[in-house]
Amino acid sequence: MSLAAAQHGFLSPTGVEIAFLLVGLVTLGAALVTVTTRQLVHAALWLVVALGGLAVEYLLLTAEFIAWVQVLIYVGSVVVLLLFGLMLTKAPIGHSPDADSGNRWAALAVAGAAAAALVWVVVDAFRTTWIDLDGPAAGTTRVTGQSLFQHWVLPFEALSVLLLAALVGAIVLSRKGAAAEQLPGAAPVAGAPGEKEGAR
Repeated sequence: MSLAAAQHGFLSPTGVEIAFLLVGLVTLGAALVTVTTRQLVHAALWLVVALGGLAVEYLLLTAEFIAWVQVLIYVGSVVVLLLFGLMLTKAPIGHSPDADSGNRWAALAVAGAAAAALVWVVVDAFRTTWIDLDGPAAGTTRVTGQSLFQHWVLPFEALSVLLLAALVGAIVLSRKGAAAEQLPGAAPVAGAPGEKEGAR
């Protein structure tokens, strides 16, 4: 056990640890609102709060580089991509009563099992690891870059290709919908109101 673990225990938390706990509770609440609200735009905005809370947690863990990557990529790119997807698919802006598929209990069971597995893996991997939150910054750009591009370069590149494919697919789908609406001589869809009136 390191010196930081010997000086501070669970019964004598420091100010940074208390702030970490409070920000974690806010982040958890924002995540719960994200998955329970029936307004899609509100869900995306609460997702910003949840991801921003994670960035603050990284800052409290002295991982400044990971915190700014969280802000730039997830808050600045992924959430913006979700909002663009909502606008391109003409999703309802207000209350959506059909946003709940009825599989709430199955989703809750899967989420609980995934959370339990994640907590078990993290606790088992970092059981004896302690971080001195009052010490020097540990998540520097150099250390993170060496770990990322030496051991995780293939998953990193695969994830970038996956995000690029999703973006290209969204653009293609939106252009197909716009082209179908602009065709002047397009045949009416079966069952459309104009077709029924012509048959009468």
